[in-house]
Amino acid sequence: MPIVTLIGAPTDIGAGHRGASMGPEALRVAHITEALRERGLEVEDRGNLSGPTNPWQPPVDGYRHLPEVVQWNRAVYDAVRGALDDGRLPILLGGDHCLGLGSITAVARHCRERGKKLMVLWLDAHADFNTSAITPSGNVHGMPVACLCGIGPRELTHLGGDAPALRPDQIRQIGIRSVDAGEKKLVREHGLDIYDMRYIDEIGIKRAMEEALSDLDANTHLHVSFDVDFLDPEIAPGVGTTVPGGPNYREAQLVMEMIADTGRLASLDIVELNPAFDDHNRTAKLAVDLVESLFGKSTLMRA
Repeated sequence: MPIVTLIGAPTDIGAGHRGASMGPEALRVAHITEALRERGLEVEDRGNLSGPTNPWQPPVDGYRHLPEVVQWNRAVYDAVRGALDDGRLPILLGGDHCLGLGSITAVARHCRERGKKLMVLWLDAHADFNTSAITPSGNVHGMPVACLCGIGPRELTHLGGDAPALRPDQIRQIGIRSVDAGEKKLVREHGLDIYDMRYIDEIGIKRAMEEALSDLDANTHLHVSFDVDFLDPEIAPGVGTTVPGGPNYREAQLVMEMIADTGRLASLDIVELNPAFDDHNRTAKLAVDLVESLFGKSTLMRA
């Protein structure tokens, strides 16, 4: 296994609630470094990136805090790309999900330069395929997938010098259960591959994950973007945008274990953890537990 590099990005610049800026420290308090080392990994914590403070202003031309969002994502892009170039496995500790733009754009460029196939697993309650035209809030944490696919302001769609960073067929979204009407239309137009909770309820989480992971091969770089609101709020209250009806603990464990079984995980985001809404760091501890499963901790007892 490569050395794991932890990169903190303490900002809620793209979110609709304050508090995700405390996410990196909450994960450290929940002993993410120690937990990964117990899995036999060498872990390097590079501390936190720095960027502009949250001005908490209304949207301008449909986007809230766009210049600040760009600055934070450039910092994330540079840090993740640097870790990948050094042969490390980067784990981004967010921060809100707008930061997935910088992280995944860096991963996509890394893969293009090395002839690797990229697959992104987007674990989330939300499709994050909004644009300024279809969301009144202007919060960019609801737009990163659209921007990664080339739909959005040039400052974000061209973050890595090329647009789009991804094709829709490179993304698999798991656990989706909150999509705006205009966003749903856009998702269908672009053919996004979504395993929503209705589909998961119908066929089961095991089969859904088998389908989502079916295209992996030895040349695939698998990036997991883990929004903590993917989880049901009954077990993970510490997020800014809770949506009932998400995966329970056992389902979430199976998702992570099946990803680990592929042996293809090469980069990771952990985002939208909001300690301001949590109960004694309960959600951060759960997130760390699930990340351990991504790196091989298993409940499997069969030989």
